[in-house]
Amino acid sequence: MVVNGIFFTFIALIISLLMPKLISVKVVPAEHKNEPRILLFFPKDKELIQLVKKFKDARWSSTLRAWHIPQKEYSVSDVFTLFKGKAWIDYSEVTNAHQKLNAVIKPEVFTSDTLKNEELSKEALDKIEKFRFWLRSKRYSPNTIETYTDAMRSFLRFFSEKNIQEICNEDLIIFNNEYILANHYSESFQNQVVNAVKLFFKTVENSHLNIENIHRPKRTKKLPNVLSKEDVKEILNAPINIKHKAMLSLIYACGLRCGELLSLKLNDIDSDRMILHIKNAKGKKDRIVPLSEKIVALLRDYYKAAKPKLFLFEGQVKGTRYDERSLQNVLKQSVAKTSITKPVTLHWLRHSYATHLLENGTDLRYIQELLGHKSSKTTEIYTHVSTKSIRQIKSPFDYL
Repeated sequence: MVVNGIFFTFIALIISLLMPKLISVKVVPAEHKNEPRILLFFPKDKELIQLVKKFKDARWSSTLRAWHIPQKEYSVSDVFTLFKGKAWIDYSEVTNAHQKLNAVIKPEVFTSDTLKNEELSKEALDKIEKFRFWLRSKRYSPNTIETYTDAMRSFLRFFSEKNIQEICNEDLIIFNNEYILANHYSESFQNQVVNAVKLFFKTVENSHLNIENIHRPKRTKKLPNVLSKEDVKEILNAPINIKHKAMLSLIYACGLRCGELLSLKLNDIDSDRMILHIKNAKGKKDRIVPLSEKIVALLRDYYKAAKPKLFLFEGQVKGTRYDERSLQNVLKQSVAKTSITKPVTLHWLRHSYATHLLENGTDLRYIQELLGHKSSKTTEIYTHVSTKSIRQIKSPFDYL
């Protein structure tokens, strides 16, 4: 055994002296998925990859980042013969070329930074660009286009050693486990990846991947965060700047999303009919919501002070939209002036609007229309956070 080890080490030394410029291929006999395999570690090289594929049942492991061949059919000497003159073979992990080793190799956790270092092939880049054009032609929103193309970049980088046509459903499961779950990414992010992958392989690429059998992550059933009416009043009264006060107040008064507020234009307000026209909202839907006399009065005072030209709320340059991050900072500063310690977000104001409407007796069907929900099931979640009926229930503890 010792003689064999010395012999292979001596051979490796001789080869390294004769061919110092060749790529190193590290050979490691190991158990992979309960099967004896010979692992081949080497930098990405198209010529060496084509050589490896000459082995029957040669496979790429995304977990180990290595190619591997069946140990039952091939020996280390077969590897040497194949790569002779093409690469330097590193036998340092081999003690006996024909002995099965139970090497324990821990999978690497691949972060976003790790994947950024993986180069995408020209084919992959072309396919992603084609995917982008398809999304644009279908009039997907710019944010969705960027989200889906970024997801496909990460997905295809993870399988950079594999032909796109060979990607199958099992690969998506591997990606979910070894990238998404390993990095503790959310169910929402995983769902976005699933959406992107399904669209990509349905519209751009034909492969072994069965779109109908792709499963989605089981979503956590979280309740929306809701503020009390007292907390909302405290937040809306906190800003001194009338623009800041008007923006936060309008979000709550009409149950707006952040993007919907910032997209509003002057002619979207109909003070005669006391309605607000929200155009091209989520799902490319328009809707109208009622305006209260108090919010109209506040908006008139704001208009006199700010004199906006195009958008209702503009940035430092006239005619441009107010920045989303600046609006988030406005809320953050307003909350800091109150006694509220909760991590309030802009969307909490929208949730509070819906819940307070429900508690005031507004029919759930009307709330669905006001919020612009496609499904009534989305709106029904507010019944779980409304305390109007719950407060009437007496705990059995009170009767003890």
